[in-house]
Amino acid sequence: MTDSALKKVSIIVPAYNEATSLRVLLDEMDYFLKNFEYDYEVIFVDDGSTDNSYVLLKEAASQNPKIKVLRLRKNYGQSAALLAAIDFSTGDVIVPLDADLQNDPNDIPKLLNLISEGYDLVSGWRKNRQDRTLDRKIPSMIANRLVSWVSGVKLHDYGCSLKAYRRDILKGVRLYGELHRFLPICASWNGAKVTEIGVNHRQRIFGKSKYGLSRTYKVLLDLIVLKFLSDFSTKPIYFFGGFAFLCFAFSALTTIWSFYLKIFRHIDLDSTPLLIFSAVFVIVGMQLLLMGILADIMMRTYFESQDKKTYQVKDSVNLDHERRLVASEY
Repeated sequence: MTDSALKKVSIIVPAYNEATSLRVLLDEMDYFLKNFEYDYEVIFVDDGSTDNSYVLLKEAASQNPKIKVLRLRKNYGQSAALLAAIDFSTGDVIVPLDADLQNDPNDIPKLLNLISEGYDLVSGWRKNRQDRTLDRKIPSMIANRLVSWVSGVKLHDYGCSLKAYRRDILKGVRLYGELHRFLPICASWNGAKVTEIGVNHRQRIFGKSKYGLSRTYKVLLDLIVLKFLSDFSTKPIYFFGGFAFLCFAFSALTTIWSFYLKIFRHIDLDSTPLLIFSAVFVIVGMQLLLMGILADIMMRTYFESQDKKTYQVKDSVNLDHERRLVASEY
């Protein structure tokens, strides 16, 4: 049974030099969509491919008006490609799908069933992942546990592209770096109901993965940024000020210890670096405090100059319709 509130599904597929895989995927999608019970659109994003990908997608779109194609000027990366597809999509639910054939389109109805049950975001979990163990599965397992611990959102597989999102939880979302994999965290922190379900994962047949061990540190850095934005984006002075007062405390302790050594141990202060450490801690503390003030000013300028809200409205009752629409945009 379909949910009457979910009238249309947007399936979005970013692709970069995946011409060989796209030939198979287009046939597979054509077969799958024949019995699809929702209205749909499929948006392919050619992320600056240098092979025949765009020609194949353009030909497919000419044969089926529900297939739509975006061609980016250069390779911007998966997050930018997904954001472009989301911006141009019109569905009530958005379902990303990899172009490399490792995701199974037949899993999409399982995700949509959970959306129909009231979840805002359903994440795929590749329980039997068909990737190399040493450089793909083990780093991924460690990263998933770290992300779950830091964020408090317990998911087994943040790296699985196959997910289903209600459109309203993506309002105002901007994707940078590797942040697309952290959308469940952003959604959960904004009050979304998040769950996961096991999905099929197939071996890669054509080409090679665009990702490797080199992206691990990028993911960790993005996680730090995300945590900062979540906890301190509207109060950065608390973050910088906390470290500043910690530095001041260290400075005070080293100063007290220096005088203790001078008075009670009769140790010449010139023979220890404690006073230098004390001065350095004061300087660093002052710099952090000033950075916090500047960050707070920038935050206020960001929100007030664009009339952005520091909250999100999910629903309202007996409020002015126009005010409700404006509030829902932020």
